[in-house]
Amino acid sequence: MSDVFDSDTEFIPIVSDEDEQNVSEFEVPDILPILPLRNTVLFPGVIIPISIGREKSLTLIRQLQKSKGIFGAVSQKDIQVEEPGFEDLFEIGTVAKIIKVLEMPDNSTSVIIQGKKRFQLNSIISTEPYHMGNVTALNDENPEKNDREFEAIVGSIKDLSLRVIKASSNVPPEASFAVKNIENSNFLINFICSNSDVDVNEKQAMLDCNRIVDRGMKLLAHLSKEVQVQELKSDIQSRVKQDIDQQQREYLLQQQIKTIQDELGSSPVEQEIRDFKDQAKNKKWNKEVKTLFYKELDKLQRLNPAAGEYSVQFNYLQTLIDIPWNIYTKDNYDLNRAEKILDREHYGLDKVKERILEHLAVLKLRGELKSPILCLYGPPGVGKTSLGKSIAEALGRKYVRMSLGGLHDEAEIRGHRKTYIGAMPGRIVQNIKKAGSANPVFILDEIDKISSSAHGDPASALLEVLDPEQNEHFHDNFLEVDFDLSKVMFIATANTLGSISQPLLDRMELIDVSGYILDEKVEIARRHLLPFQMENHGIEKGQISISKKVMGTIVESYTRESGVRNLNKIIAKLCRKIALRIARDEEVKKTLSVPDVYEYLGVARFSKDKWQDNNTAGVVTGLAWTAVGGEILFVESSLSKGKGKLTLTGNLGDVMKESAVLALEYLRANATKYGIKGETFDEWNVHVHVPEGAIPKDGPSAGITMATSLASSLTQRKVRQKLAMTGEITLRGKVLPVGGIKEKILAAKRAGITNVILSKENKKDIEEIKDIYIEGLEFLFVDSVSEVLDFALLDEKVKKPLDI
Repeated sequence: MSDVFDSDTEFIPIVSDEDEQNVSEFEVPDILPILPLRNTVLFPGVIIPISIGREKSLTLIRQLQKSKGIFGAVSQKDIQVEEPGFEDLFEIGTVAKIIKVLEMPDNSTSVIIQGKKRFQLNSIISTEPYHMGNVTALNDENPEKNDREFEAIVGSIKDLSLRVIKASSNVPPEASFAVKNIENSNFLINFICSNSDVDVNEKQAMLDCNRIVDRGMKLLAHLSKEVQVQELKSDIQSRVKQDIDQQQREYLLQQQIKTIQDELGSSPVEQEIRDFKDQAKNKKWNKEVKTLFYKELDKLQRLNPAAGEYSVQFNYLQTLIDIPWNIYTKDNYDLNRAEKILDREHYGLDKVKERILEHLAVLKLRGELKSPILCLYGPPGVGKTSLGKSIAEALGRKYVRMSLGGLHDEAEIRGHRKTYIGAMPGRIVQNIKKAGSANPVFILDEIDKISSSAHGDPASALLEVLDPEQNEHFHDNFLEVDFDLSKVMFIATANTLGSISQPLLDRMELIDVSGYILDEKVEIARRHLLPFQMENHGIEKGQISISKKVMGTIVESYTRESGVRNLNKIIAKLCRKIALRIARDEEVKKTLSVPDVYEYLGVARFSKDKWQDNNTAGVVTGLAWTAVGGEILFVESSLSKGKGKLTLTGNLGDVMKESAVLALEYLRANATKYGIKGETFDEWNVHVHVPEGAIPKDGPSAGITMATSLASSLTQRKVRQKLAMTGEITLRGKVLPVGGIKEKILAAKRAGITNVILSKENKKDIEEIKDIYIEGLEFLFVDSVSEVLDFALLDEKVKKPLDI
C-alpha cells in the first residue's frame, strides 16, 4: 500500500467509528449555533459534504473551524427561503462537528461534517452573526440485544439496498462495498437513510423516529418500493424489446411510456376515447352522423397509436366533434334596432339595407326561412365587405369571412378525402367550425376573382354551396356526410359580374352597390373616416375640424374613385401631418381651410373633369364605366384632305373601333339628310381619337358619341354645351341601351354636365336612381341616331369652319 498512498494522504471515513454508548454519552449544550441545510438531512454517525453559500453560514464555519466546536445542522422546509426563521426549519436536527473545510477552485467553500447526536430545536434565540438556538438532546431508542425482528429488518435492508445498487445505473458499484462492511446496525440504517433517493421530507420523517426499529421500517418500506420500481422497469424493457425490430427503434421511448401508463392504468389513448364519448353525449346529431361517429370511434380504438392512420382518424373524429351540428344563434327580430345598426355603420347603400330588413321581417312573421344568397357588386371601396359585419350584428348572428381571390383548387371548397395524411375539410366547413354556429353571416369576398386550374374549378364547386335547393345537403369530401348550409346567410362581393359564370350568377340575388356622389363622400368622411383616423393617430376629439367645403376639396383634388378607400388613405396622411406638428408643440389650426389642406397634402393630384367648350368641331363628351366608377371621356374627330381613309387612335378595343366604322357608314348612308356632300367621304381623311391613349378602352357605349363627333366634323356644326351621352348604335341608326348608368350619371355631375342623352330603354335605370343623384340633370331618351344629332348639333357653325 505504501507505493500507492504517501505519508501526507488524509483518510476521511464515510461513517463514524464510535459505538452507541459514546454517542448517547455525547454531551450537548442547551445553546447551539444552528446551520440551516438545504436539500439534505444529516443523520447521526454519517459523514457528508455540504456547500456553504450564505454569508452567515460561512461566518459560523470559519469560527467553529478555529475553535473546533460543535453546531446543530437542521434542514429547511423550503429551500427558496434565504433567511430562515424558526418556523422555516424542521424541529429535529443533528449535532455535527467539522471534519474538514475545503476551498474549491471556483472560490466556493465546501465542508465535510459528521453527525453526532439528534436534538430538538426549541427556539431561535438570535440570528446575528449567525443563528443560535435553544435545543434539547435526544437519544435513539435501541432494540434489545439479540432482537431477532431487528436483525431481520437490518438483514432485509442490507439485501434490498444491495439489489437497488446493482439495478441502478446512477449508484456507483463501490457503494455496495460500503454497505457490506458497516458492522454497526444503527450506523448502517443511518448511512442508507442518508444516501437513499428520497426527498428531504421523507428523510426528515426517518430522522424524526426516536426508535431505531421504526426508522429501519420506514427505510425498509422505501427500499421495497424502489426494488419493485426497478423490477418493473426491467420487465417493461424486456417486453418492449420483444416488440421492436431495427426499423422501429425510434419508437422505443413512446413504447416504454405506453407500457408504464398501461401498468398504472392511465393510458392516454383510453383517455382520448373517453373524452370523445363524453363530448358526443352533448351533440345535437341526427341519426346518420351519430351512427357514423361511433363507427369511426370503434375503428380508432382498434388502431395502433404509432400508426400514421391513427392521427388521420383522430383528426377526423375531432372535426366531427368541433363542427356546430344543428347549433343556431337566435335572430334578433327588432327591426328598428337592425335599421339603426345598419345606418350607424354605413351611409347610403339603401337597397342592401332594405333587403336585409325585408328578410328579417319575413323571419319575424314566419319564424323560419331559408337564408337569401346575396351578391353585392360594385366598385372598390364602397363598403361591400364591411357591410357583412354590420348585417351580422343587426341580425345577432356570428360573422365569418372567406376571401376567394386567387382561389384555384376545388378542394379549398369541398375539402380533401380523409384517407390522406394532412387532409382537412374545405374552407366552407372550416369557417362554419370557426363561427361556432350553423347560421352565421358568411362573406364570400371577391367571388369574381376565382380562377380555375388543373386542380378543378372552384366556381363550379360553389354552385352547390350557393343553391338554396341543394345546400341543405352540402357534401364535403372530408366529412363524408351531408352538412346543412341552408340557414347560413351567404353574401358574395364582386367588383364586376363579367368574370362570374352565368350558372353562378343565376343562384345569387344581385344587388348593385354603386359609387357615392360628392355629398355622400363628404358625409362619410366627416362621420366615419375622420374620427377613426384621428383616434388612430392620437389626435383628441375637437383638436381639429374640417368643414364640408374643405372636405369636398379633399375629395375632388386628391381622389378619383367611386368608393372611399383612397379617401381614407388621404385623411390618414392628413392626420399624420397634423400629429407631427402636435408632437413638435407647433401651432395647429383647429378649423382647417383649403390652403391648410394644400400645405399638408401638397399639390392637388387631380383636376376636376369638366366638359370642353364647343368652339371646335368634332369634340363630344361621352360617358364611360370603369372598375373604379364612372368617368367622362372625350371623343375627338378631325378631317384632312386625302382619299377617304379612316384612322382610329387612343388604344381602342375592337368593339369601339367597330362603333366608329358603324357611325361613319351611317353618316355616309344619310349624308343628304345632314347636308353632307357625297364626295366628302372620298376626298377627306377622317381621324377619330379618344384621349389618354395609355389607357385601354373598349365597349359599345361610345357609339352615339362617335356618331355625333363625326357628324360635327363633317358638317362643321357646333355641339350643344354641357352635353354628355352614352349608347350603342346599329348600322340602321338605332340606339341601344348600355350598363353602368348610375356611375356614368355621377361622373356627369362631377364634370358639370347639365344634359344627358340615353337610350329610351335606359329610362328604367334612371327611375331607380334616387333624386339626389340626378338633381340638376336633364335627360333626353332617344330611339335613333337622328334624334341624337337633332338635339346635339346646333345650327351654328364653328369659328373658321373647313370648306368641305
